Amino acid sequence: MKNLYSNKYLLLSIRLVIAFIFVYAGVEKISDPESFALSISNYRLIPTITINFLAITLPWIELVSGILLLFGISVKENSTIIFSMLLIFTIGIIISLFRGLSIDCGCFGKGTQIGLFKLGENLLMIIGSFLLIVFGSDFLKIKSN
Repeated sequence: MKNLYSNKYLLLSIRLVIAFIFVYAGVEKISDPESFALSISNYRLIPTITINFLAITLPWIELVSGILLLFGISVKENSTIIFSMLLIFTIGIIISLFRGLSIDCGCFGKGTQIGLFKLGENLLMIIGSFLLIVFGSDFLKIKSN
């Protein structure tokens, strides 16, 4: 089973999919920080004073981590950052579902509601990023001297 999970083509596919998702999500949020701030606020989980800071910084972390992951630079480290963000986002979604909130997740700008489908998506990305943390993905990475 270890051979399956450590397959360089599988790990490359996971790396590219997660990278593109985070690059896209980061760009969408950077282009409309006000909307992302509103999405964060709708969760009602963090102090109001921190919302604007998170709405400005989180998308840039997503974008940079996604780009570095895309090019195979510090794969384990960037996968750890993405894994941590996904874990926090997923916990926020679970709490909000238990509280009965029907809100936009804030994942890709506007339009994606929280729910079981979103939890499934996040779980798959958590598993994928965990595999990248454990096994890395050096296949087709940018070489550095």
